[in-house]
Formats: sequence, C-alpha cells, structure tokens
Amino acid sequence: MISRSRVALNPIQWTSLPPDPAVPGSKSRWRYGEPSFRSEYPDVLRAVAAAGFDATMMEVLDTQTLQEYARMIADAGLRPAPGYASIGLPEDHGLDLRPGTAEWIRWFTPIRRKAEESNFFGLDSVFLAPEVNYVLPRWSERAAVGHRSDPDRLKRQIDVLAEAAGILQEEGVRAGLHNHVGTWIETEDEIETVLDAIGPDLLGASFDIGHLAWAGMDAVEMTRRHADRILDLHVKDLPAEAVERWRREPRPYTDVALEDFFREPGRGDLDVDGVIAALPEDFGGWIIIEVDQVHGDPDASARASREWVGRTFGP
Repeated sequence: MISRSRVALNPIQWTSLPPDPAVPGSKSRWRYGEPSFRSEYPDVLRAVAAAGFDATMMEVLDTQTLQEYARMIADAGLRPAPGYASIGLPEDHGLDLRPGTAEWIRWFTPIRRKAEESNFFGLDSVFLAPEVNYVLPRWSERAAVGHRSDPDRLKRQIDVLAEAAGILQEEGVRAGLHNHVGTWIETEDEIETVLDAIGPDLLGASFDIGHLAWAGMDAVEMTRRHADRILDLHVKDLPAEAVERWRREPRPYTDVALEDFFREPGRGDLDVDGVIAALPEDFGGWIIIEVDQVHGDPDASARASREWVGRTFGP
C-alpha cells in the first residue's frame, strides 16, 4: 500500500498562470522565473499546507539559497518531494559542443545543482526530462503527435540524458525518465527507445500520466509495463473529448492553455485509480499531483486534489 506520506503537490496552480482571455495577446506566465516571485513564494507554500498537504515538490529558485528554501518550507510546515531536472540539446540553442570540452561539461551544471539540492534535502530520486523549449516545433506547431520525429536527434537526446543520469547517479540520486508533451520525447516509441537504450541501472521511469494519455498512450498499460522501473509519478487528469480533439487536430502546446484541459485527479476521464493499482505492492516512490494550468481558483484546485488523496489513500 502506498503511504500517504509519499503524496505531494506541485504548487503549479499558483506558479503557471494561463493567458488572461480578457487581455488580447496575453501569454502564460511562469512565475518561478520572475524575480518578484521570491517574496510571494512563502504565501504559495502556506496555501499548499492550508489545502491539507504536508509535502511539496522541491523547487529551489535561482534567486535563493538552499538554506533559505529550507527555512521557507519548514515555516510552511511542509516537506520536500523529488524535484524536476531537464537537459536539452545544445544545437537547439545554436551551440555545437563537443563532449569532453569545458563548454560541454558546463552544459550539465543545472543537473549538478539538482543533485546537490536533492542530497541537501535527503531525496534520492529526481524526474529527468528533455528540455521544455518554447521555440521547438513540437511546442509551437503540433504537440503530442511526434511532430518532426528524427532518429538521429533522438539518439543525441539519449546520449545527453545518459550523461545527465550518470552525473546524478554519481551523487547518489536516481534519475527517472519524465515524458513531457512538447519535448523531443513525447511518444510511446520515443519513450521505449530511450528506456531500451539506457539500462534500468542508470535510468528509471518517472512518468507524467497525463502527458502519456495526451500523447495517445494507455497510462495504465504503460505503468504496468514498466512497474518494476517506476521511481515516482506525476499525476493529473484530462477530459477524454479534449484529448481526442487535440490528437485529431494537433495544435501548438500554448493553445491548450486557453481551455480547461488539465484537471485534478478524479475530475477527468483518465483511469487514475487504475494507474495507482498498476504500481507494484512494494512501491516506495512518490506520487506528485501536478495540474499544469488551472482555470479558476488555485486554492480550490489544491483542495480538490487533496480530497482525491483522502479518497484514494485514506487519512
């Protein structure tokens, strides 16, 4: 049985804001990247606790120290859950970096920082994903359908992920492959290719079940198939009608932000309970609820997520 102590909330309800429909040309806001958010972060964490959670996904801001973040979550009465690390392709940034060079080594500095953060808080796993890059064609043109698939590019992404996983492993942190629509690893074939190429001793699986479903996969089947490799999960729900529509007529990822697509567990049509049941009996990883963008009250969203936790895992 999964322990309630291993269920956390990613406070993305308060940090990833959808476009304002009343403002023409309005765009999504990623508040973690705004310097002013540092002063607002404690209020967000207190809201997580007020909703009934006692753990939150680790996210140390670039503008703060580990010690400050530790004081902040302690003041809110929270514990940290595994964080999220991503690594992209240098070529997507106009760079040609040769392995072994100083520039190549520095490319992995964010991975080293995530290992440092994880160890500081006693966490031994991390979600490892390809880079979310807003100019990539899968984000800006056609999401969730493997747009512009390229085996050579996938091989390069595998090499970068393997090196990142190795860096984490050297520091005692286990990396789990995290799929994300809009990145170069979003389809079932791409996920399976990566997991086949990088062995389980180096790379586990830390799926986002909503992004599995959006990309056309059966989240229950994927969980069952890789149950012995799953470290942690991101959990959300989705409406089946919208998923089918977005897959039939794929559009830019940003278009999804204009509607109520991402839902709290139990508010959509994804078999979230089936995913939980597909985990092995001795599963000791984390379940992190992540509702990517909320249209409405973030506090109400967090409370709805906590109600699902109570129904699913008990008090």
